[in-house]
Amino acid sequence: MPRVSSNLINNNVQQNLRSQESRTNKAQNQMGSQQRIQSLRDDPIAAGHLVRYQSYANRVDQFKHNAQTLTDQFVYSEGYINNSLQIMQRIRELAVTGANGIYGKDDMQNMATEVNELLKELIQNANAVSPDGSSLFAGTRTNRTAFEVSMGMVEGSAEALISSVRYNGTNESNNVEVDEHAYMNIDRDGSKLFWAENQRLFSERDATRYQVRQDSVIKVDGTEIKLNAGDSIFAIISKINDAGVAVKATIDPITNGLNLQTTDARLLWLHDTKGTTLQDLGLIKDSTQLPPYNLGNSVRVSGGSMFDTVIAFRDALLRGDSESAGSRVLGSIDSAIGNLITNIAKIGSDYERSQNQIAKAETNTLNVAQQISREGDLDITKAITDMKMLEYVHQASLSTAAKMYQNSLLNHIK
Repeated sequence: MPRVSSNLINNNVQQNLRSQESRTNKAQNQMGSQQRIQSLRDDPIAAGHLVRYQSYANRVDQFKHNAQTLTDQFVYSEGYINNSLQIMQRIRELAVTGANGIYGKDDMQNMATEVNELLKELIQNANAVSPDGSSLFAGTRTNRTAFEVSMGMVEGSAEALISSVRYNGTNESNNVEVDEHAYMNIDRDGSKLFWAENQRLFSERDATRYQVRQDSVIKVDGTEIKLNAGDSIFAIISKINDAGVAVKATIDPITNGLNLQTTDARLLWLHDTKGTTLQDLGLIKDSTQLPPYNLGNSVRVSGGSMFDTVIAFRDALLRGDSESAGSRVLGSIDSAIGNLITNIAKIGSDYERSQNQIAKAETNTLNVAQQISREGDLDITKAITDMKMLEYVHQASLSTAAKMYQNSLLNHIK
């Protein structure tokens, strides 16, 4: 039998009032935050789901931001490439005009003046920067100018003109995540976008008896290819052709050297990552020289950039050489225009995909918001009802306690 004392009533009342105040405080916090779960112990299973849903919502928001950034990059890039296409079409008109043989040397030199200005505008487009200050067409080297210009004296000109243009960026691309385990590739390689012809490399070193000395790794156009000790030149050719790169390897029927040719208009990058295979074959200098301008001194190269094509056309006009302007140069100009059109089509398709990713992210945001609301949001109607009930209980408790405090131990003795 419990002992009855004057403090028993007070202790019980205080304990019950504190318990009611705790429940009231929790209800007030739920009302203020409009969140049902204030701590993990309230609903552990729902809290676990809620954390995962909120994490996914944050990722979806980042995916949407990534897709929007890509969309902006594609818009800027397409604008500059489209302007370059218009320039090349104007240069083609001048090439057709200058190749008909009815213009004199003075007239052709006047055409060369316009071609030189168009060349400057073309280089300006290739060295364009985005609003955030990064180079658009320098690959992953976005903090550097994409193309470096060299000046020199040219036959037929009394002043120094642009004599060569060298690519200063990389051939690497970035993969940007736009959905769960889904990526979009940002290929801003100027050595592809502003190239005119397929590049061909002809090695004059006899490779018929060549064998790889040790396990090696070569990098062809950014793709690593593993070679085993003892591999012959035919095994090397087979591995290059099966590597999935836009390069075709063959044996030269005259020099028996290794020939490489790109399958589309681009600058070919070669590097010995491990070993000296490409150096032994005479294709590149020692491995301390970085691509793309590390080709061996004996290697014959054909296929250049659209800048090389425009420079060759301008120089032919300055010399009054209509035959050169209308033969190989005209073909290179057509190839450059075709490459620009191909890249505009690719950028357009990438733009459409990024727009679809933005729409998908917006839909996923709505869906996950419903799941978050289901698990974590407070039922306002029920919360208000519960709050009123707690207030009534609290008032009733205080009223009952006031009446009980009138009794003492002597009332229990009666």
